[in-house]
This record gives sequence, structure tokens and C-alpha cells, in this order.
Amino acid sequence: IEFAYATQETPRGIADAFIVGKKFIGKDNVCLMLGDNIFYGHGLPAQLQKASEVTEGAIIFAYAVKDPERYGVVEFDKNNVAIGIEEKPLAPRSKYAVPGIYFYDNQVVEIAENLKPSGRGELEITDVNNVYIEKKQCKVEIIGRGTAWLDAGTHEALLQASNFVQAIQERQGILIASPEEVAYRMGYIDFGQLQELAGKLSSSPYGQYLLNIPETI
Repeated sequence: IEFAYATQETPRGIADAFIVGKKFIGKDNVCLMLGDNIFYGHGLPAQLQKASEVTEGAIIFAYAVKDPERYGVVEFDKNNVAIGIEEKPLAPRSKYAVPGIYFYDNQVVEIAENLKPSGRGELEITDVNNVYIEKKQCKVEIIGRGTAWLDAGTHEALLQASNFVQAIQERQGILIASPEEVAYRMGYIDFGQLQELAGKLSSSPYGQYLLNIPETI
């Protein structure tokens, strides 16, 4: 796996990511996820994998909350086609917040390039989504009940996220987001390759964890 990074030199908004990363995107479809969010729950990987197969339009993930007036809220019809998005509405039209997982077809690059900065001088992701909504090309994917959404954007929230991860790992005896285990479970490497990678780390608790992953998954 190779990772590459492009730097946003000035704070020009979330939608600027498509301009900054234009050469990386090329002619592909693209996923945008906010970097200070943590998601964890059964069934979420399958939802993400399905959304990644989008060939036309956009998919916005939505998360049910008890206080939608604190968030950007998405309204959608019975076919899960988005009707509109409101930022921190006084009278929310739905209970579904937009947590920051978006999938787009390749036209998102051109859309971002043609956006006008908002009043705060930024290219807003909501404006990108509204273009798709106007075209009736924006679907909503609801994150399942029981999936955790943690915002780790502050010191306090990061501590809460750390405590959550620690509790899951201690009680279930699993590690969250182990790259080697994820690669194995997703079929990117086979069991022999997993064992080879684990052997190089066998003197550490992490290596021992990998060595104890069962072959049958």
C-alpha cells in the first residue's frame, strides 16, 4: 500500500480538498471523510464498501441523533434521495445528522472548482452537496443503529474516544483498526502472509495478537 499526501496551504474549506487532491483523484470516484471522526460498528465496513461502488452522483452518510439542532441535518424522501441539508436548524426536518462521510462520482472535482467562497471565505462541502441535490443525484445512506460515532476534535472528545476504544479492546479481546488484520479480513493478504507479518513482530504483544488470529474468519 502506498500513501500520498497533499497539503492545503491555506484554510479554504472542506470542499477545497477536491481541488488540492485533483491529481490524486484523476478520473476516479472519490470518498471524503473528516479526519477527526471515529466510527465503529458491525456492518459499517460493508456499507462503506457498497458506497464505494457508486458510479453516478453522491452518497451522504447520515446518523440518527437526539439533538439534531446541533448538527448539519439532511432531509430525504422515502427512496433515501436527499431533499436538502440545513446547518444547525432551529426546527430540524429530520433527526439525521451528517457526520462527515461522503462518496462522489468524478464530477465533484469540477463542481468544487466552480464553487464561490461562502461568507467566511471557504468552499463549503454543503454547497457541493446542494449541487448534487438539485440534480437529484444525492442518495442518503443511514448508519446502522448501535454504530458509534465519536468526534475526536477536542482534547475532551479525544479522551472519550480513547476510553471507548480501550473498553472494546479489553472486553472483546480484539484490536480496532489493526492494518494487518484488516488486510487479512478484507482478503488483501492470505493467512500465510498474515503469519509472516506477525512473525516479524512476535516479541511484542501486538505481534502475539496477530499470531493468534484464527485462520477461519
